Amino acid sequence: MFRLDNKVAIVTGGSRGLGRATAEALAAQGATVVVNYVRGEAEARAVAEGIASRGGKAEVAGFDVGNAKAAEDAIAEIAKRHGRLDAMIANAGIAIDGLLLRVKDEDFDRIMAVNVRGALACAKAAVKVMMRAKTGRIVFLSSIVGEMGNAGQAAYAASKAALLGLSKTIAREYASRGITVNAVAPGFIDTDMTTGITPEMKEGMLKTIPLGRTGRAEEVAAAIAFLCSDEAGYVTGQTLRVNGGMYM
Repeated sequence: MFRLDNKVAIVTGGSRGLGRATAEALAAQGATVVVNYVRGEAEARAVAEGIASRGGKAEVAGFDVGNAKAAEDAIAEIAKRHGRLDAMIANAGIAIDGLLLRVKDEDFDRIMAVNVRGALACAKAAVKVMMRAKTGRIVFLSSIVGEMGNAGQAAYAASKAALLGLSKTIAREYASRGITVNAVAPGFIDTDMTTGITPEMKEGMLKTIPLGRTGRAEEVAAAIAFLCSDEAGYVTGQTLRVNGGMYM
């Protein structure tokens, strides 16, 4: 089940963290994975080489999702070269934390440019290809903070909440073309973005998680792989929460 043989998937921000785990999970299920990066070319190539060493198929593509035209052009070229695009995983994102009164306009604009406009550009480019094929999967990486909020993350939470509305709207617009659009909202996951918290903060966070532990990137990736599969063909406009029960 959940095989992705002969399918082509793009994972933005695929050089590390959840993106890397997702690229590896999709490749393990048989997909040809395009690992996108902005500055981490060496890391992205390491991901692709690791996939190849395990018998999978992967390549790298450098483009900034925050530059809408560059992203759309790159995705169109990838789809043309492969003759198809079956799954677009809009994972690339940044976080610039700060309490409301300390949020700078330029920081808010940058977060929105990458997290929201970048995801929109990727989805737009993917839909153009998927409409002709009358099938496709788009998955947005949102966050638990987009649903429940989090002190000190006003801009980041706003961007992740925006992806939930975006996913539902695009799902309605293109369901008739066989395209499903969903969001995955991870909770407290062990990644580079969470390694900087103090032991005291982590202990307090764990008390709010019914399962009593942090999540693994592979668990989020497995949810994404399911949403990209044929078996998820009747799932669209949904938010799949991978958070250990932290938010229900």
